[in-house]
Amino acid sequence: VANLTLVSSACDVVSTAYVSTKESHPYIRSVCEVAEQRVKSVTEAAASCVQPVLTTLEPQVAVANEYASTDLDKQGEKLPLLQKSMDQVLSDTKELMSSKVADAKDAVSS
Repeated sequence: VANLTLVSSACDVVSTAYVSTKESHPYIRSVCEVAEQRVKSVTEAAASCVQPVLTTLEPQVAVANEYASTDLDKQGEKLPLLQKSMDQVLSDTKELMSSKVADAKDAVSS
């Protein structure tokens, strides 16, 4: 999923906004740093507990991953939106909305 252009660019936008907010607001930075440490600790604890299970289920996970990957490829073909960047989707949406508003104005004025 992370390899889809739309998802990847959306993650980049969110990440940039998060970093920018942390840099601009010292109080928010403090809260974020504490939250990041907590998430890191929980993730490390969960990973150590889950690792033996993942090792046992590795063949099944590989098969599920292959099916999911194939299905994502099919969805990417059916939904070209997934292959566009977040900026392109926003630009296309703005353009479409502007066009519809202009059409509505023309309809009302005539």
